[in-house]
Amino acid sequence: MFVITSTDLKPKEIVEKYFKEHREYLHVYYKQGIFLAFGRVSSRDGGVILATGKDKEEIERILEEDPFTREGISKYRVIEFLPIMVAKGLEKLK
Repeated sequence: MFVITSTDLKPKEIVEKYFKEHREYLHVYYKQGIFLAFGRVSSRDGGVILATGKDKEEIERILEEDPFTREGISKYRVIEFLPIMVAKGLEKLK
């Protein structure tokens, strides 16, 4: 499992210009079951994605497809997370 954090590097006006395309990109991988959850941080200067994949390199390749990456809007950090305990209903994350 991976926790992906993003930090916006460009002004909000630029973020908003590419937001629809970014959201469509997120939905592609959500429908494939790779992105499990995603959303903005409360400060609205970045976001978080929970993802699953075979390895960190795969996740990094997927992030290269993001319009926010292409346009230099966001900087991503990928953290591999190995859960040992999960809430009922989330067992497949282990």
